[in-house]
Amino acid sequence: MYRLTYLYFLLFPITLFSQELARIDPPFWWTGFKNPEVQLMVYGKNIAETRVSVDYPGLAINKISKVANPNYLFIDLTLEAATKPGIATILFRTKENKVAAKYAYELKARKKGSAARKSFTSSDVIYLLMPDRFANGDPTNDNVEGSAEPVDRMNPDGRHGGDIKGIADHLDYIRELGVTTIWINPLLLNNQSKYSYHGYSIGDYYKTDPRFGTNEDYVKLADASHQRGMKLVMDMVLNHCGSGHWWMNDLPSPDWINQWPEFTRTNYRAGTSTDPYASAADSSQFVGGWFDNTMPDLNQHNPFLKNYLIENTIWWIEYAGLDGIRQDTHPYSFKEMTAEWGKRIAVEYPAFNMVGECWMGFPASVAYWQKDALNRDHYNSWLPSVFDFPLYDALNKAFNEPESWNTGILRIYDVLSQDFSYPNPGNIVVFADNHDVSRYLDSQNNDVRKLKMAMALILTTRGIPEIYYGTEILMTSGDHQGDGNKRRDFPGGWPGDERNAFTAQGRTDQQNDMYGYLHTLLEWRKTKEVIHTGKFLHFIPSGGIYTYFRYNASEAVMVVMNNNEETKTVETKRFSEILKKYKTGIDVVTGSGVKDLSSLVIPGKTAMIIELR
Repeated sequence: MYRLTYLYFLLFPITLFSQELARIDPPFWWTGFKNPEVQLMVYGKNIAETRVSVDYPGLAINKISKVANPNYLFIDLTLEAATKPGIATILFRTKENKVAAKYAYELKARKKGSAARKSFTSSDVIYLLMPDRFANGDPTNDNVEGSAEPVDRMNPDGRHGGDIKGIADHLDYIRELGVTTIWINPLLLNNQSKYSYHGYSIGDYYKTDPRFGTNEDYVKLADASHQRGMKLVMDMVLNHCGSGHWWMNDLPSPDWINQWPEFTRTNYRAGTSTDPYASAADSSQFVGGWFDNTMPDLNQHNPFLKNYLIENTIWWIEYAGLDGIRQDTHPYSFKEMTAEWGKRIAVEYPAFNMVGECWMGFPASVAYWQKDALNRDHYNSWLPSVFDFPLYDALNKAFNEPESWNTGILRIYDVLSQDFSYPNPGNIVVFADNHDVSRYLDSQNNDVRKLKMAMALILTTRGIPEIYYGTEILMTSGDHQGDGNKRRDFPGGWPGDERNAFTAQGRTDQQNDMYGYLHTLLEWRKTKEVIHTGKFLHFIPSGGIYTYFRYNASEAVMVVMNNNEETKTVETKRFSEILKKYKTGIDVVTGSGVKDLSSLVIPGKTAMIIELR
């Protein structure tokens, strides 16, 4: 059935367009979503002074909304269940019925199985990389016309030239390491005069930064990852955009961003969102203050902006075939909006996983943000996963401290003992470091033994492990401070690099040893259902020894961590709850047999992982 729909508004004097439409977002859509509505944001000179029509089978204009700025219109389209893919022409006419502009709006067919796609789970291991610092596969796009910041590899806080092709060229390296999922820091346009390399000052939510490549390059990267059996997680930002965003020169309405009489930073106190005693002033500054003076804080209470951000997420999931989302600064957005964001995505992709950055130090504070948490205020975030920042804090202290009643390896035990806070502790992301903090080796005084202990723990405890790029080759920040040095270039990723750490020949013996250690554990973990979903049982640390088990009805794995400098002999009678069923085992790292489980000799600063027989 054809519907010819006209909506006409006249609040301003009619002025003929002097140019074509600047843009329509989202630029195209799909048939077959459960939600039949899509809201288009139309931007063009005096677009609000036109009447709009569309003539396409099964497609109707449900509503048109005007805002303070006459250069914007918001069009609510309704797609009937039987609407076919094709091109719908949207016409914009003047009062005299002249065509001022037109847009060929494509309705695409969803790929088969799109709604039921597999997302990242506890059977996966995530590899986090920063695209500007990983590999430069195409030096011709290092500097593109219109970019405010040129490439300067000598500046640790500048653009270095890494790109999508550099990632694509090294997908086999990532796969062969043994990880199964790639999380890439934002690839969207960041046209800032400085600090644009990190990607978190977005200038266009629908456009890949040309210094990284194109939208098509990103889709090809996703396809190439899938062909290798790997998943792709996109880094998204709902809380803020960049001061270089295209709409900052012509906001749809004054309340599009959170405005203050003078520049006001967020207080960064995420706890105000959950604190029952928080003042309104503190809470308002946390969610409404700007993250930085180049990061305008978005007002997700604006219904048009809210829809824009939600639809943008769905658009990227469908367009790029994403397997997951990492949400930046999750509690900083208005939480009612992020709950609707999570719920609407779950409607279209029921098994889709998303992990939020909820950077707080207490399990209860982090757990508040996980879907179905039993919160006193009955808030449900609809966010399936969170990052385990409390365990990160414990890991960064535990191996450096003397053993006492509340220090040393007991810190890890204490954090894990509070898992009752989480509705689903098996679906939280565990990590030792990331792009925002010091590299783990820096925090451990470059002691590789401690790094191996940390990797052993995150790869065998509950949850989804994340490994920061370069950990496998012992990358550090060196003696230098600042975020740029936490995000150094991967050696061998640039033409002319002195050595290529993507190859065994280009790595030192110590780097190859670390690479081999991780590779062994990662390959072993891939098929270990007991590690993916098995139950967790641990024992109170004693004398610097921490012992825990992963087990199910058919198998068990024992992990013994010795946080002492000296070798210890561990008598295992205390662990009979599990060990009474087993006689021998295999040391996962060395591959050697463990013939006697009654006592174990564990070298200092070592984790022994035993697959029980």
